[in-house]
Amino acid sequence: MKDITSLRGALIVSCQAFEGEPLFGHMAAMAAAVLNGGAKGIRTNGKDDVAAIRAITDVPIIGIQKTTVAGRTVITPDFSQARELVEAGADIIALDATQIREQVCQGKYPTAAELIAQIHAELGCLVMADISTVEEGVAAVEAGADLVATTLAGYTPYTTLDEGPDEQLVRELTRRIQVPVVAEGKINTPAAARKALACGAYAVVVGSAITRPHLVTRGFVDALTEAETC
Repeated sequence: MKDITSLRGALIVSCQAFEGEPLFGHMAAMAAAVLNGGAKGIRTNGKDDVAAIRAITDVPIIGIQKTTVAGRTVITPDFSQARELVEAGADIIALDATQIREQVCQGKYPTAAELIAQIHAELGCLVMADISTVEEGVAAVEAGADLVATTLAGYTPYTTLDEGPDEQLVRELTRRIQVPVVAEGKINTPAAARKALACGAYAVVVGSAITRPHLVTRGFVDALTEAETC
């Protein structure tokens, strides 16, 4: 399994773009840019982007495969997806370990616990559990997750989060579990990232605020539209 001590206290950047977006197919260039800026790890979606990024760096790569299940986006629900990501060069597989995931995937895909066990047994790599509550994090660790990330806080029907990090969630997880807690989700400023570490996070993942310029631009445009006269 990959040594992840280089990620302690570090920034991991989520490099993702989707079909129809201008940067789709250019995540290796994006990854190179953020690595030049000091990022110590990359999170990316799909085997093609994992392979392209692995070709330019040896930093830890967190691989995911976003999948639509019953109208909801689920992160890496199937073992075959995990295998493809590892074969492409991923060191860590992130998967959805939320309560809502179990509901929508029931009968279609293995449970998160079954998937974690199979990944460990057959692929021998680390598993990051993306969760939205303390209870989900505790359950994920009991199921064998090597890391727990707050990725889905505010993205499940039973959680709300306007801005990240979810300080209370990070603090409580670090108190309750013995594996690294990664702060991720709606972390949009350097101050917020620093706050996540202060709350006990092992590492911080930032995505849209760095790698999705159309969203950053929209924020500026909206602010100018609403600007008051000085």
